[in-house]
Amino acid sequence: MKTLIAVPCMDQVAAPFAQSLAALEKEGQCVVSFLIGSLIYDSRNQLAKQAMKYDADYVMWLDSDMIIPADALKKMLRHMEEGLDIVTGLYFRRRPPYTPVLFKSANEEGKWEGYDEYPDELFEVGGCGFGCVITRTDVLYDVAITEKGLFDPIAGFGEDISFCIRARNRGYKVMCDPSIKCGHVGQIFVNEDFYKLTKKG
Repeated sequence: MKTLIAVPCMDQVAAPFAQSLAALEKEGQCVVSFLIGSLIYDSRNQLAKQAMKYDADYVMWLDSDMIIPADALKKMLRHMEEGLDIVTGLYFRRRPPYTPVLFKSANEEGKWEGYDEYPDELFEVGGCGFGCVITRTDVLYDVAITEKGLFDPIAGFGEDISFCIRARNRGYKVMCDPSIKCGHVGQIFVNEDFYKLTKKG
């Protein structure tokens, strides 16, 4: 089992991210690839090509401003072994409103619906950010057959939601495992507890 841990970034990464990446529990063969560039969609496209060249079974996509739980990869690999296509952890926007980086729906017309509340167990979403996501590499292959750029932005969305739209159009499901609780590094530390406190306020 091979996994490429793909990290698109600018010229530096957040220290808490580096610390959590170092503590990430690996399983099988794992290779970490940082790709420095100013266009994140291009970096993701190049990382997808690296995964195919490496003959990886899975790609774990991480943003360089996330704090990843040590068991995230192991949990995600279990989902892959169960036959799931795309799985995201749970994290929140680092600026108001501190809502989950999840979409109930998103389409090529630029229409979308976000989440305020969400289930406690694994659930299907219409799209997600790629701060902490795992995909099967064969999903990348299949989407690439019909799409020029896997992560090229469409309909005003970012590269991550654009990929989710393409994948869902090919019949793949995007799932969220809310037990994989990530932090988002900003001027403040935004996690699930913080989100719940801001909702009460």
